[in-house]
Amino acid sequence: MQLTTPVDQSVSADFYVIDGFDNDASVVASLHGQGRHVGCYLSVGSYEDWRPDAASFPAAVLGKSNGWPGERWLDIRRLDLLGPIMEARLDMCRAKGYDAVDPDNVDGYTNATGFPLTAADQLAYNRFIADAAHVRGMAVGLKNDLDQVATLAPSFDFSVNEQCFEYSECNLLTPFVAAGKPVFNIEYRGDPAVICPQARSLGLLSQMKRLSLDAWRTVC
Repeated sequence: MQLTTPVDQSVSADFYVIDGFDNDASVVASLHGQGRHVGCYLSVGSYEDWRPDAASFPAAVLGKSNGWPGERWLDIRRLDLLGPIMEARLDMCRAKGYDAVDPDNVDGYTNATGFPLTAADQLAYNRFIADAAHVRGMAVGLKNDLDQVATLAPSFDFSVNEQCFEYSECNLLTPFVAAGKPVFNIEYRGDPAVICPQARSLGLLSQMKRLSLDAWRTVC
């Protein structure tokens, strides 16, 4: 995963996850030319005030800050308003040639969003995103949302997890592993000499990254 630009294409990896807005079709094509698969990173659960489609989000769906500058939680119950925006974003990913989607911030119901979101609201929204990606011929990953992994694993093609070792939560990812679906785990703290043997035993594809999510990594 690299969310900084320009993308360092010298990294030896089969699957790149890069920012869907910040990279154009030529970057995706270049990675394809090197035999890579490419995932389109999007935040589907938060509003980001710097994105080119920011003006499309009505005030009614904008909640509290999610702790990152310029970002606010979204009212995921309002599929009537958010659905067309997210479908347009997925159309963009498909048009640029992405193979997969990495939708972020899909666990708002566990946070103080400013809206009374329920687990059922989150399940419905996450399934909507998965179905919309699949209709467009792209694979889709479940980002974190560990408490709903067992229910959602059948709807998603892979998992992207952050910090399950740091928070002793990796056992919750078992449904993906049991289904033969990849789990891409990122840790920002800890000793690879300790984490990597555990990751291998659990069947996780783990790596150490910086919070900036630049090209640097240490792979298990």
